[in-house]
Amino acid sequence: MSIKLSTGFADNISNKETRNAVIKTVQVLAEAAKKIAYLCAHGPLLEGLGANTGANNADGDDQKALDIQSDEIIIALLKNAPVAYYASEEEEGINTLDPSAPICVASDPLDGSSNIDTNVSIGTIFSILPTMPGAAENSFFRPGKEQLVGGFFVYGPQTSLIITTGNGVELYVLEPKSKQFVLAIGDLQLATAKAEYAINAANARHWQPPIQNFINDCLAGVDGPLAENYNMRWVGSLVADASRILSRGGLFLYPADARTGYEKGRLRQLYEANPVSFVIEQAGGSATDGKTRIMELPLSDLHQRVGFVFGSKKQVEIVSHY
Repeated sequence: MSIKLSTGFADNISNKETRNAVIKTVQVLAEAAKKIAYLCAHGPLLEGLGANTGANNADGDDQKALDIQSDEIIIALLKNAPVAYYASEEEEGINTLDPSAPICVASDPLDGSSNIDTNVSIGTIFSILPTMPGAAENSFFRPGKEQLVGGFFVYGPQTSLIITTGNGVELYVLEPKSKQFVLAIGDLQLATAKAEYAINAANARHWQPPIQNFINDCLAGVDGPLAENYNMRWVGSLVADASRILSRGGLFLYPADARTGYEKGRLRQLYEANPVSFVIEQAGGSATDGKTRIMELPLSDLHQRVGFVFGSKKQVEIVSHY
């Protein structure tokens, strides 16, 4: 057993078959995360993990060797779980596993892979949804509010799992001696609003005027209209930025901008924005595309991009006002 799930985990999922499938699948994903964390921990001792493969993933991003290995680890283990379909950032289409199974999994197998060689926290993001009748796409082309589970593993100073089934957020840590994920925080709450934001300032010239105005007002500090001195943080790894905001509060922004291909945003809705939004909301925060709640947005493409703003409710509301 790779994870000691809390008593009552997923009890809010009323259908027994679906609940048992979720529990089994989370256990399998935890085993996959252990294997990926083991590879990550070797760093440059395993030569070439952070090297480009010369190929692009389904989104056109450069694939690292560990991106592909992580995807292969996950899909191999999911074949032993009650999962009908698997959708991945690293693959163009949908993998059919067991069409009769009650649930499906979507995943970014290795978020933040551009940071592999710099020893910065990276992770695995996943969403679990109920299987729908008909074509495989039907199980994925739906708003985030229909997720059964949203979560992400973080491979950093600790290997951790932050997860929700819609009944609050739990934080598990991989205990080094037992090599099991053990519950560390049973009801993780997003920290009180903090005057801190995370954004890639290198894209400032491409931002839409409302985002430019908001950031300029943050930079104006106590003398500006927001009347606070803001700090800026940016890791470039969604799981690392999300973990920091959960523990410290504040705001994350990766808005749509004027660059070709980024008009609707940079991050992917199905396997990045949806599961992270589920976690953030269940921890007491908010998540939008700048105006509309992420969990309400329709989905019509596996690799659909979306602008992403999340964090403390107060800060997200300020951005929406702009």
